[in-house]
Amino acid sequence: MISVSNLSKSYNGVTVLNIENLDIPAGESFGLVGNNGAGKTTFFSLLLDLIQPSSGYIKNKNIIVSESEEWKPFTSSFIDESFLIGYLTAEEYFYFIGDLRGQTKADVDEFLKQYEDFFNDEILQKKKYLRDLSKGNQKKAGIIAALIGKPDVVILDEPFANLDPTTQIRLKKIIKDLDENTGTTILISSHDLIHVTEVCKRIVVLDKGETVKDIQTSQATLEELEAYFNK
Repeated sequence: MISVSNLSKSYNGVTVLNIENLDIPAGESFGLVGNNGAGKTTFFSLLLDLIQPSSGYIKNKNIIVSESEEWKPFTSSFIDESFLIGYLTAEEYFYFIGDLRGQTKADVDEFLKQYEDFFNDEILQKKKYLRDLSKGNQKKAGIIAALIGKPDVVILDEPFANLDPTTQIRLKKIIKDLDENTGTTILISSHDLIHVTEVCKRIVVLDKGETVKDIQTSQATLEELEAYFNK
């Protein structure tokens, strides 16, 4: 599904990402972890063609993302609140995203019903612009919008940040259901080792822009990651 070849990104002569090879098969739940500055957001930004690589490329379904936009119809993401349109209400935003993905308003309304618990009566029918919602509620809206239209690839950067414990638990269930029941390729970056080991079947550790661990998740994974970051 996603393949990386000789990918690097440098700023002013300083290399912040350098991944020789990385393959993420279709349907995999993939976690990316690392300390601040490890290159996680840089990798996702390259994957979404928000920045250009200094060398190499990323392919999404054999499409080089920096050379074509043909990957966009089947790829969705939420990186941060800049992905939202602040002067729209949540409903207006969901309908806008739905329209981009060939969904009618009725389709979107039916889709949103399954996330009523996740929204916790704080998002819909509040007549609030997205810019006026809390950071946590903005994140809820952005994550669910990324799922509209059943994309093949979903990319979420720090999805658990700014969410209260109840919402984190509900989000983990959403991600697990997506992984187990839809065959969606899910890419998640997180500082939270517990959450990412619970929802991802494979975890890659980035350190100073390079992959230093590539782990198939097991009962020992959390302990292994904690040992690595505690060294």
